[in-house]
Amino acid sequence: MTIEWYPGHMSKAREQIKELMRKIDVVVEILDARLPSSSSNYLLQQLRRDKPCIKVLNKNDLADPEVTKSWVRHFRKSANVRALPLSAKQPGEVKQLIKLCRHLAPNRGNPGYPVRAMVIGIPNVGKSTLINTLAGKSLAKVGDKPAITVIAQQIDLHNGILLFDTPGLLWPEMSDQTGAYRLAASGAIGANALDYTNVGVFAARYMAARYPELLRNRYKLSELPEDPHHFLEAAGRHMGCLVSGGAVDVNRAAEAFVREVRAGKLGRVSFEEPETEVEGEMENPDLSGVLPESLH
Repeated sequence: MTIEWYPGHMSKAREQIKELMRKIDVVVEILDARLPSSSSNYLLQQLRRDKPCIKVLNKNDLADPEVTKSWVRHFRKSANVRALPLSAKQPGEVKQLIKLCRHLAPNRGNPGYPVRAMVIGIPNVGKSTLINTLAGKSLAKVGDKPAITVIAQQIDLHNGILLFDTPGLLWPEMSDQTGAYRLAASGAIGANALDYTNVGVFAARYMAARYPELLRNRYKLSELPEDPHHFLEAAGRHMGCLVSGGAVDVNRAAEAFVREVRAGKLGRVSFEEPETEVEGEMENPDLSGVLPESLH
């Protein structure tokens, strides 16, 4: 059993993006700063060809700052690509994106010839939040669930920038299950397509290898259990995820733990580094019980 989540509208979205790409000057790809590789869509590389691309590392305030610096250096190696760490909720940071769009399309931006920028990214990565911040008002739908934007829309910022907002797009086959688990841990995968216990085990194992002190501090543990299941029990007891008799509801504890990681309550965390595999990641995650029977 594997994590697979590809809502029907995404096939249509791919065709919309392909058609729009012909008249786009700059591609703005929104990535999750905590997992820039896993939150990138390989299809975009095919669709954009040699168009200038800005890799917006959104949710930068939740990511490990040293790891983010490594990602910025990594993206600099690619032609026509720039990386910009920011938080889409911060107007001061988002203004940098306008300047960079103009820089990458120097022949546009004059009256009647706006810079045409396509905003693209996987679900729940912050596209709509970014657009609303740029516009200074609520124009795009925002939610804490993936797949909020389902049709493409055009937005004139009236500052020489014309935005094209596109539906969140994931690839139809998630052959890289480690990447899929990273996405699930970050909140990009629909809740009906995952099992929180498995995702919690994945996140706990990674955090224990990369950020053990954050786990000990958050859940008041003098020693960190080696088994991630035992950690979830300890964390669940600390969070009060108990059932009758005082036993820990492990699935509830796993969900609560994953939500705390996503919200940055443990601290700033990155789930992957450029061109490296972090010790402790699951090369072959335990997929048992990931999907409900109706989605097999």
